[in-house]
Amino acid sequence: MFALYLKELIEWNKKFNLTAITDPEEIKVKHFEDSLTILQSIPLSNQSVIDIGAGAGFPGIPLKIKCPGIKLTLVEATKKKFEFLKHLISILKLDNTEAIWGRAEELNQDFRYYGKYDLAVARAVAKLNKLVEYALPFLKTNGLFIAQKGPNIDEEIKLAGKALKKFGGKIQEVKRLQLSNGDKRTLVVISKL
Repeated sequence: MFALYLKELIEWNKKFNLTAITDPEEIKVKHFEDSLTILQSIPLSNQSVIDIGAGAGFPGIPLKIKCPGIKLTLVEATKKKFEFLKHLISILKLDNTEAIWGRAEELNQDFRYYGKYDLAVARAVAKLNKLVEYALPFLKTNGLFIAQKGPNIDEEIKLAGKALKKFGGKIQEVKRLQLSNGDKRTLVVISKL
């Protein structure tokens, strides 16, 4: 499935800008491996997961491939990327997976999505304070939000304090890790109280 995903991503990327990374080996590390780092903070089996600003499907689709029992919702505001996500769901035959075209800050107030998810994930979307605002309304009480960030996150964590308080979030863990190519990443794990 990852090979088919890689092939489709490269093909579609020739027509639309889905990712700046086009080398297959780099895609495997910087997109697939990076997406799967979430599993170092939470084991996934049958949870409901929402990927905010899914783009070309990262981290949601790699998580779904690796953990097929999850129920996955991909939120994407850019129409072309949304179309790619729908295509991927179809070609990879992913059940319990839907793509929604829209903005997280509007959808998180919609009764169909508000307070419905066990886990929210976001990668390379916005600063942490904004992500808290976007993600926490989607979560059930005691749900988790995992923000995938680069290595220099301390200032963003400080600035997220007000949003965490307002939306009932608490930082549970800041996990620093390294990809196989040496790139450093940080997972900011936030629980909704």
